[in-house]
Amino acid sequence: MLKRNVGLNDRVVRIVLGLALIFMAVVYPKVALGWIGLIPLLSGAVGYCPVYQVFKISTRRDPHKRMTIGFEG
Repeated sequence: MLKRNVGLNDRVVRIVLGLALIFMAVVYPKVALGWIGLIPLLSGAVGYCPVYQVFKISTRRDPHKRMTIGFEG
C-alpha cells in the first residue's frame, strides 16, 4: 500500500489545477496538453505523489505530532 504524502492544501490545489487543465482540453480540443491535468487530479484525489516519494517530501501533516505555538524551552 502506498503511504499518502500529499497534504490537504496541496491536494486541493492539485485537484483545482487538474480540473482547470482538463476543462481547457475539452473547450480547446486542439490543445492536447490539457489532458496532462489528469496527473495532478489523480494525485490530489488519491493523496499520493510518486515524485514526492522519490525526493522523500511530504506535505501531509503528521497526525501524531503535537502542534505547539511559540517557543519550547
